[in-house]
Amino acid sequence: MKVLISDNLSPVVVEILKKAGLEVDARSKTSVEEIEKIIGEYDALIIRSATKVTAGLLEKATKLKVVGRAGSGLDNVDIPAATKKGVVVMNTPGGNTVTTAEHTIGMIFACARMIPQAYASLKAGKWEKKKFEGVELYDKTLGIIGFGAIGGVVANRAIGLGMKVLAYDPFISTEKAKSLGIELADLPTIYKRSDFITVHTPKTKETANLINKDTISQMKDSVRIINCARGGIINEQDLYEALKNGKVAAAAFDVFEKEPPENHPLLTLDNFLATPHLGASTKEAQVNVAVAVAEQVVDYLIAGTVRNAVNVPSVPADQLPALSPYINLAERMGLFIAQLYEGGLTQVTVEYSGDVANLKQEPITLSALKGLLTPTLQENVNYVNAPLIAKDRGIEVKVSRSSDTKEYTSLVTLKIKAGGKDVSASGTLNSKKEPRIIQVDNFPMETVPEGDMLVLMNNDKPGVIGGIGMLMGQNGINIARMQFGREKQGGLAMSVVSIDSAVSDELMAKIKQLPNVLSVKQVKI
Repeated sequence: MKVLISDNLSPVVVEILKKAGLEVDARSKTSVEEIEKIIGEYDALIIRSATKVTAGLLEKATKLKVVGRAGSGLDNVDIPAATKKGVVVMNTPGGNTVTTAEHTIGMIFACARMIPQAYASLKAGKWEKKKFEGVELYDKTLGIIGFGAIGGVVANRAIGLGMKVLAYDPFISTEKAKSLGIELADLPTIYKRSDFITVHTPKTKETANLINKDTISQMKDSVRIINCARGGIINEQDLYEALKNGKVAAAAFDVFEKEPPENHPLLTLDNFLATPHLGASTKEAQVNVAVAVAEQVVDYLIAGTVRNAVNVPSVPADQLPALSPYINLAERMGLFIAQLYEGGLTQVTVEYSGDVANLKQEPITLSALKGLLTPTLQENVNYVNAPLIAKDRGIEVKVSRSSDTKEYTSLVTLKIKAGGKDVSASGTLNSKKEPRIIQVDNFPMETVPEGDMLVLMNNDKPGVIGGIGMLMGQNGINIARMQFGREKQGGLAMSVVSIDSAVSDELMAKIKQLPNVLSVKQVKI
């Protein structure tokens, strides 16, 4: 079997692959056009961030079985297209945790003491001690937005420096935060109290432009902001204005919305410092991710063992046909519920009833967990590390089985406790093995969990459906289907509206103002 390495990686990758008896073609700086010409010959493709694995490339990859990413980010891989082609996509999410966290701490120091600027001044023959007067980190408050593996290491190092740590993460319980010596806080509290703010979230619809002129206005004067996560989480133009007017004392970026940044206004400011996406660029990290991805590809090609896959759990080949539809159902149910609840997730229970109770449930449970965690953690969660992430966040996972189900041949029920409230959904498969959610909390309905959806709580009164339809029509948004469930006539009702495109924040505000609409959430699966 043949493996193509299309990006620059540690030579240890080639050694591991060849030792396993695989044929290796190691290239670097290979264009997509070049790869498309030759990809049909290869069983595996190993990449970093430069190669773009597009749907077009995958169409030409007639023999491809696996794509291995040396690193955690998968923005450059079309995962749905790979899944459709049956190509396993793997990453190495833990390989650069420490190095990225240490880079963040270095940026915090640099912001506090203006070290790069002072060095440049000294090299220019100046001696400007007063100009570069800094601030101490001791007893200052660090706000961490996103408390995953990297955020956790940053917190640990910051506590060692004598800093007070606030953290925002919807998956962290208060009890878990206390055990780590940090204080759990919502975003407004972090903005109000932090002397330093660092972001460690993936870039999603919810986190894009998370820090902007409005949120910056809520922050302390002379706050310092660090981004070693993803470009675009912080609005760069708004930060530029805040650095110019002094609201933000200093900022440090390792990532930009467009890389490399060309003629970027931030780079003209003396109180802004940056590095060229070096968070994972240490010798140790590059060797770690190179070894990990090589060993994972070998395990899959030689032994059929799947590790750190983001689009398929580890399932024996003979069981996959029976399990695959339920794996799909459970992940979609998890994604659905995850976008409905608010507050820290503390408990997950997966109940299996009917025929599905006789199958191997572990892959299905893993899929439900992955679905629940994905909306916040994105590429950092996969079928392998989902239970570890849940354990680290103090999330209790339970499983129950029953051979009986009154109305359905098989039923999967997902129950969660979050923010002191209970949320549940039950799902099954139709005759074509397609996933259906047939109940949410106390509301029976048959929902197709796919695409863009609006989930509304409303009073069971006339006019709600018409109001939604009118607003969608006025804004050029087609309604694909609508499902409804109610506890009793005239009581509370739930409406799930499947639409052909997402709605804007402005339209969401108008929907919330409709008569008898109590709440609305936008869900994407």
